[in-house]
Amino acid sequence: MAAIGVHFGYTCACVAVFKIVGIAAKQGRIRNATNTVVKVKQILGRHYDDPDAQAHREESKCIVVNKSDLPRYEIDTGETTKYVSPEDVAKLIFHKMKETAQSALGSDVKDAVITVPFEFGEMQKNALRQAAESAGFNVLRLIHEPSAALLAYGIGQDSPLGKSHVLVYKLGGTSLSVTVLEVNSGMYRVLATQTDHRTGGESFTHELAQHLAAEFKKTFKQDVMGNARAMLKLMNSADVAKHTLSTLGSANCFVDSLYDGMDFECNVSRARFELICSSLFNKSIQPIKSLLEQVNLSTSDINKVVLCGGSARIPKLQQMIRDLFPDVELLNSIPPDEVIPVGAAMQAGILVGKDSLALGEDSITVDCCASDITVKEVDDSGSEVFTVLFPSGTPLPARRQHTLHGPGSLSSVSLELYQAQRPIAQVSTLLSDISVQT
Repeated sequence: MAAIGVHFGYTCACVAVFKIVGIAAKQGRIRNATNTVVKVKQILGRHYDDPDAQAHREESKCIVVNKSDLPRYEIDTGETTKYVSPEDVAKLIFHKMKETAQSALGSDVKDAVITVPFEFGEMQKNALRQAAESAGFNVLRLIHEPSAALLAYGIGQDSPLGKSHVLVYKLGGTSLSVTVLEVNSGMYRVLATQTDHRTGGESFTHELAQHLAAEFKKTFKQDVMGNARAMLKLMNSADVAKHTLSTLGSANCFVDSLYDGMDFECNVSRARFELICSSLFNKSIQPIKSLLEQVNLSTSDINKVVLCGGSARIPKLQQMIRDLFPDVELLNSIPPDEVIPVGAAMQAGILVGKDSLALGEDSITVDCCASDITVKEVDDSGSEVFTVLFPSGTPLPARRQHTLHGPGSLSSVSLELYQAQRPIAQVSTLLSDISVQT
């Protein structure tokens, strides 16, 4: 029995065997931009007047109209006009993912774990699930993208004891998402997340395409900035060059018949690309700093950083993250655009192997410590010392063993347990006072 993981992204969809849908559609935008749907994930499961749906409508070249307070894509088939729901588009993508997986496996596949952004609401989750099921999938579970990224690297699974913090950095095609998770006793807890739908891999492609247009104008004295078809051709060429520059020091951009029958060729070095996009690199790093401030953590409090999303391959970006976390392990051994579906596939394998699990549940509720539980002691100098027995987030019930040291002349011991808020020196709530006679 086989089960797969599917990452349904804003720009591309990815199944764990890794074959992307999206590249062919990018080529199709040149020939038929008004009938090419992009970023359907942004509008999925939303009403027409939803702010995200309106933002999508304004930037979409494919017309989005209101049908019974629901968004619909207006598609010109040549003979008639069709109104297609975002869910139908998602269904087609999931169907293609199913075909891709079956081609790689050589057999039919139905069981799947689907990833969703952490900020997705119930309506968006339900729409995504229904689209996958209508495409023929048996959805074992929906899991959050940051959790899937941690699962891909086995974080918290091999040595579940102890608490650590992990930062998941995801730079996809059209969105940037940064998430801080607490890993405790093999369980994941999202502390905070920030998502920016204005920054993504296409932002870097656009800057490079603008540079290529300027070079074309310098060479041929023709301005193609206002020519939509020419700019889409440059965007495709810039996208290929951007990917090449992630592994090589330079890339050659060639566009056949860019404008008025003129071919265009230009070589771009990695250094030039980094200079062109310098402001974007800084913009891509800033959310990390603001998110850490939000959760009151410093860079030294982060134990691991996981890179996700195709644009996280960019060497300059990786170096900037390393500079920000000089003593932290940066996990990028799995190709960043494969991390999330790999984690989802691992979860699918676990679920398929355990028939007793309630597969219909998206999540389970576990009682946890809301704050640190500490014991107060006095050291040799008479100073009070607080030792954390149960870190915040510890699943309950729980048991800990703690050894107290003292002189043999002691006739009794008094233990005080506190509910602690960091910093521990500011502890104020006494939970229990236990006296023991010896």
